[in-house]
Amino acid sequence: MAEKEVSTETVREGTPTDTNQKDGENIQTQLQEEYLKSLEQLEEGQLIDGKVIQVTSDQVFIDVGYKSEGKISISEFTEIPNIGDSVSVILVAKENRHGEVIVSKQKADAKLFWKNLRQAFADKKAVDGKVEKQVKGGFDVNLGAGVHAFLPVSQADVQKLDKPEKIINTKIRVYVERLYSDGKINIVVNRRKFMEEDLDRKRIDFFENTPIGTDVTGAVKSFTSFGAFIDLGGFDGLLHINDMSWGHVTRPKDFVKKGQEIKLKVIRIDRQEKRINLSLKHYSDDPWVHFEKKYKVNDVVKGKVTKLTDFGAFIELEEGIEGLAHISEFSWLKKVQKPQDMLKSGDVVECMILGYDLQAGRVSLGLKQVQDNPWETIEKKYPAGTRIKRKIVKVTNAGAFVELDEGIDGFLHSDDMSWTRKGKNPDIAAGQEIEVMVLSIDTGSRNIKLGVKQLSEDPWKNFNENYKPGSPVEGEVTSITDFGLFLKVPGGIEGLIHKTNLVEKREDNPDEALKKYKVGDTVKAIVHEVQSDKQKVAFSIRDNQKRVQKEDISRYMTEEEASDSTYTLGSVLKSKGSQEE
Repeated sequence: MAEKEVSTETVREGTPTDTNQKDGENIQTQLQEEYLKSLEQLEEGQLIDGKVIQVTSDQVFIDVGYKSEGKISISEFTEIPNIGDSVSVILVAKENRHGEVIVSKQKADAKLFWKNLRQAFADKKAVDGKVEKQVKGGFDVNLGAGVHAFLPVSQADVQKLDKPEKIINTKIRVYVERLYSDGKINIVVNRRKFMEEDLDRKRIDFFENTPIGTDVTGAVKSFTSFGAFIDLGGFDGLLHINDMSWGHVTRPKDFVKKGQEIKLKVIRIDRQEKRINLSLKHYSDDPWVHFEKKYKVNDVVKGKVTKLTDFGAFIELEEGIEGLAHISEFSWLKKVQKPQDMLKSGDVVECMILGYDLQAGRVSLGLKQVQDNPWETIEKKYPAGTRIKRKIVKVTNAGAFVELDEGIDGFLHSDDMSWTRKGKNPDIAAGQEIEVMVLSIDTGSRNIKLGVKQLSEDPWKNFNENYKPGSPVEGEVTSITDFGLFLKVPGGIEGLIHKTNLVEKREDNPDEALKKYKVGDTVKAIVHEVQSDKQKVAFSIRDNQKRVQKEDISRYMTEEEASDSTYTLGSVLKSKGSQEE
């Protein structure tokens, strides 16, 4: 270009004849001067820019502004350049023995590299590198231009590398931590710092620019009992177990796998606590929205038992719709102590919808309601007065439970076991069959009263009719106490003869009189007092003795009247005494 400019200016001066020869000499001289001047301005080893003017299979020709172009082996290029591209080179020699300019791209790259590396170190800017191999304590990183650096394993990642070999051949960005020479150049780099800063930038950007409802993609990183942590690119979001499905989720691993890339929806962001909640289930409608279209109270439905607790069973009607059957709704008859006694997880059961709360997402279910309630028909089946034979299932101090039907027991109170043995249980045991009478049924309180004594006539009724106070009676001594003795009379009725009613005279000792009797003795007495409402009766031997005396006096007087003799009370008593002797 310089050669052409000089020639143009020269042609415009002088005459046509003399000028040709003169101009030729001037042009040659000027070109030589320009060439020598340009060569003097550059020094060997200087970094200069050139343009690609030709590319062959093995050479790239570079115009550096000299008389001749420089040639560079194509092997010095990582990528083949195009014609017109600008290339930085080092001037190796201004002219070799063949008059050619010698340039080097590799040397230029190295010079530029070191210039940029030192500047990055000074400015604390990140540079590119590639992890080539694992060495003791860390990794060898190729920074380019044949320059290698050491990356300590502690600075290789934000987390501990379980498998260090995974980052081999990985392109990375690092900070130059140390750049020094102690006979040879030593470079130490830090990837962790760059990653932490990069993560901070990404995290800040996410919290500032991500609205609720945004779709994101992440990889399943780890599991907890309450969900899974999702890697969103260096920072985590939580996929809670309740947000994996509208249905019941027991194990997070059943829905997502470690390392799996999944699409998720952002449902909550806590910018202050730096927490992100993600969801899978929000890609489908909440089934509760359509609940009332599909279900009504008293509907009988099928469901799967998902969980058993002390108070009942959770039953899934469909994905996302789960109800609770309380333990009290398991059976009409059985008093269920543990849900596990009737159900197990995975069972498919029929149940009835008892009620629901859409806002709270709750459904109350009943298992017993799909079966007939036997208490509704028990009164018709066993009306009062029914005589039946059934087994005793349990004996208590107060009586015994007798099974009428499976799960339905009646209670036989001890007072209703005998008319005469009040408060005393006969010899009965669980498993024994016994005949009873249904006395009453209260379905509201689920109480059935049974009796045994009602199977026979009440002996107290007959006793009241046949024995009034003052009536003589004969019975057997059944027991003797400190205060008297008990006498059993016809009908199995027992009554008390108090010890004061054993003696006729006040001066007689009742305790001495009591000693004359033993269990099994047959005794004649008088009905002293009757309390039929309390089923109590008292007898008296003393009154019976008086009765006998009266009868003797009456009979004696009758006999004397018949013989027309005079008599006195003293003679009667004297006669009575002689008879007793």
